[in-house]
Amino acid sequence: MGGRVRLNHSIQGILWCKFKSTSGLSKWRFKILQFRRLYTTDTKALNHILMTTSVYQKPEAARHNLSRILGEGVLVVEGEKHKQQRKVMNPAFGPSQIRELTEIFVSKAIQLRDAWASENDRKDGQDWIDALSWLSRTTLDVIGLAGLFFCFPTALTLTGLHAGFNYKFDALSEDPKKNELNAAFALMFKAGTRLSLIPMIRAYFPFLRFLKTEQDVKAAEARKTMTRISHELLRGSKNSVHEKGEKRDLLTLLVKSNMDTDIPEHQRMSDQDVLAQIPTFLVAGHETTSTGTTWALYALTQDKAVQNKLREELFSVDTDNPTMDQLNALPYLDMVVRETLRVHSPVPSTIRIAVKDDLLPLGHPITDRKGVVHNFIKVTKGQMLFIPILAINRDKSIWGEDAAEFRPERWEHVPEAAANVPGVWGNMLTFLGGPRACIGYRFSLVETKALLFTLVRAFEFDLAVPAKDIIKKSSIVQRPVLVTDPDGSNKMPLLIRPIERS
Repeated sequence: MGGRVRLNHSIQGILWCKFKSTSGLSKWRFKILQFRRLYTTDTKALNHILMTTSVYQKPEAARHNLSRILGEGVLVVEGEKHKQQRKVMNPAFGPSQIRELTEIFVSKAIQLRDAWASENDRKDGQDWIDALSWLSRTTLDVIGLAGLFFCFPTALTLTGLHAGFNYKFDALSEDPKKNELNAAFALMFKAGTRLSLIPMIRAYFPFLRFLKTEQDVKAAEARKTMTRISHELLRGSKNSVHEKGEKRDLLTLLVKSNMDTDIPEHQRMSDQDVLAQIPTFLVAGHETTSTGTTWALYALTQDKAVQNKLREELFSVDTDNPTMDQLNALPYLDMVVRETLRVHSPVPSTIRIAVKDDLLPLGHPITDRKGVVHNFIKVTKGQMLFIPILAINRDKSIWGEDAAEFRPERWEHVPEAAANVPGVWGNMLTFLGGPRACIGYRFSLVETKALLFTLVRAFEFDLAVPAKDIIKKSSIVQRPVLVTDPDGSNKMPLLIRPIERS
């Protein structure tokens, strides 16, 4: 990296930083707010940061901004509160639970496939589809069924799946604006991509949080919608626990787990804590997967050989309705998913703050100006530490000179250095690692595989615009933006052509 680096694509050109690089360690000074961040790509140091949650936590400013969207859920809280919530929630995200949900993933993928086929016929194949919008609506439908058991209109209800109560989601309807929750998400993410210093200033200076922008007002309305729906969902799930029959949705499993007699009364989550998980399910459960799958399709348009090789493998399966085990038994599909999440990590970075003094161990010792070798770096209370997820995923010292390139075959022989990456999955930091690793990574992986399995078998994909017209901007997740669009909207324009099988 050069002498100057953009901090965040969503506010590029506003905040610049200077750093001096020494063996993967750098200090950045931000000119406007005058604070420093320690930046490191040393995997031993990163492992220590991610594992030692009693010392390294999300900064209050970051938690404030997240809580405005998610509430006080598992992504926001720290310390004992976080341990308590994770303990109760973990059983709902185990392999056996995800195996049961695969039918929903595949059924919704098939519904999307059929919708795209109809759309393509209507346009005579002459116009593009916005893959991001469609995938976002699909994964929202999935989390509605798999995560929260929304009740769908008859046309969308999956045979044999019991609906919790009469809340109509219908995110895959022709007009997504008619769906209030879908509209609420659109408002929230639009608010996050607008260029403004006010949210950052308020985050770091609490006494200025009375300042409001037009987008704040809209985001607050969207949050009210999410809160109201969350209360409805919790009531439905509590009633379901006492009904006969097994329910597979995550919220009901969470409520059941919270009522388990093995959990002492003082360790159970309050209704308010359970409510706080619902926005987390909704946002983390659909935005990261839809964005990741969108980038996978983009990558396949840029390498037709990979796209064709993947399709050939997928056609080796003699069913349109694979199980989780069948999806996981496809090696090249697994490589494509791994490579997508490595090169196009939906969340490009995160940050921690030291809440007490510490010594940070280094895998690669550094030598100071006096020639003294250091195996540790002294970290003082209040020091900010930047965790560069995407930079680690694309680090040439780990992945080789072609680290930035999309090449699924690299997973046939994983470099030895990748074993040191402290991630919970796949020798990468995409889902982080340690006690705060992504709790729903298995859910996301199987859903992504189900979507790619269904869509790549059905269509050939091409990018509808020059690749240079697609850039990335971050608002919680790193979404594609079409630069030629007058509104600078989040879009991924793809041309699709139905596959004719002989």
